Amino acid sequence: MAVDDKMVQRVAGLARLTLSAEEVPHLTAELNNILGWIDQLQAVETGNVQPMTAVIPLKRDWRADVVTDGDIQADVLANAPEARHGFFAVPKVIE
Repeated sequence: MAVDDKMVQRVAGLARLTLSAEEVPHLTAELNNILGWIDQLQAVETGNVQPMTAVIPLKRDWRADVVTDGDIQADVLANAPEARHGFFAVPKVIE
């Protein structure tokens, strides 16, 4: 797909950009170059390429899923201004 000066001016108008007459030919050439690169990328056969999540293969070591500092409810509630039934007590905000 080729871009002409008229299309560049239309897109600039849709984007609410004001272009001078000198800018239009330069942008037309730039957009045509970009579209040429896209055409080159689309020509590459990628049907047998597996999707990647990263460029560099990463292997993360997972830590054991164990509780390390639990069972401190009394210590936490000691800092509360008011506690009831093992929870922080706060004023009612909804009637």
